[in-house]
Amino acid sequence: MLSNQGQRFSLPTNSIYLNCSYMSPLLKNVEKAGIGGIIRKRNPAAIPPSDFFGDSEKLRDEYAKLIGAKESKRIAIICSTSYGLANVAHNVKVDSSHTIVLASEQFPSNVYPWMRLHEEKKVKLKFIEPPTSLIDRGKVWNQRLLEAIDKNTRIVALGNVHWADGTRFDLMEIRKRTRDVGALLIIDGTQSVGALPFNVSKIQPDALICAGYKWLLGPYSFGLAYYGEYFDHGKPIEENWINRKESENFSALVNYKSSYQEGALRYEVGEHSN
Repeated sequence: MLSNQGQRFSLPTNSIYLNCSYMSPLLKNVEKAGIGGIIRKRNPAAIPPSDFFGDSEKLRDEYAKLIGAKESKRIAIICSTSYGLANVAHNVKVDSSHTIVLASEQFPSNVYPWMRLHEEKKVKLKFIEPPTSLIDRGKVWNQRLLEAIDKNTRIVALGNVHWADGTRFDLMEIRKRTRDVGALLIIDGTQSVGALPFNVSKIQPDALICAGYKWLLGPYSFGLAYYGEYFDHGKPIEENWINRKESENFSALVNYKSSYQEGALRYEVGEHSN
């Protein structure tokens, strides 16, 4: 059992904070890192080009370990869950014959991107309702999701844990079913990653998107995304300099490149080095 970790936070003495599903308190070392970044901006002359890349690389490495990813190039630094999911929606191939399966009443960030695909591509949205009874609620809801995935399903998009009631979805079984029909599995892990074990090497989602301000104990306006092989050659929603090939070479930045950084790095938000 985890011992008292109160000394790691700047919360009032003897306070008990449980609502990380809303927003976590900042760790003291996260505070220190954030303040350090602001202080460093006092003197831009002391910021070398390597600083734009070094800390980001460390962060990707550590997050890859946390979620069991074999390659840190699969990790992108993003600003929000909605940003990460927008990159997904921008790169999936769908048409009016396809359906997207969603859990009913999931958080809007994992609904609005699919609503746009419905409006623009005429893809059908299939919201799966939970049972009215509380008896075996999670089991029944999971079964309904599995039964809803058929040959027309192109995407299944849901959280590992439902944000409203804590229902935990059986991602291993859902992944198995999506593979059977050739559908993508897109996970919003914001409500669980950092608190519950999550191993992308086992579950093998096509994308796992997480905001950083909850169980990852990070700041607001920060998140991390895992993108699988399906997205290796996609186009990001943002054209910034740092997600282009060889952006580390400052002397050659005006030798404009049409190619992107390898793997998920093409989907990173601009100015993420801050």
